[in-house]
Amino acid sequence: MIGTNTYLHFTGNAQEAFNFYKSVFGGEFKNIQHYKSLDSGKKMLPEDREKLIHITLQISDGISIMASDVLTSMEIPFNAGNNFHICMHTENEQEADRLFGALSAEGKIDMPLNKTFWGAYFGMCRDKFGIQWMINFDNQQSA
Repeated sequence: MIGTNTYLHFTGNAQEAFNFYKSVFGGEFKNIQHYKSLDSGKKMLPEDREKLIHITLQISDGISIMASDVLTSMEIPFNAGNNFHICMHTENEQEADRLFGALSAEGKIDMPLNKTFWGAYFGMCRDKFGIQWMINFDNQQSA
């Protein structure tokens, strides 16, 4: 495995929270994407378009935190227990498949492992204990 990081979910204040985290930990923003960048065809409230679909704060080598805003239009209710995932970064797709299969067994697949629009091989699941996982292989980061 390459590493792990924590992925947080917010109800619309991810940017504010990450500005705070940057003031505490230092580091640099490596990736900031807003919902308005999606061409999903789904209707979105105007105020949701400026919210974050993804942000990464690289604190140091090997240490980063990531987040997104959960939109009510996503029909995924925000609860103070589903507002984080453990994200495992793998060295290859086979390792991603193995981890995803083991973690999702007797659990629930929320997003099957697949190639994504941002280029990674990525999936989300919940294990049999209710812990939420993101499995990610990004060939561009491994190269």
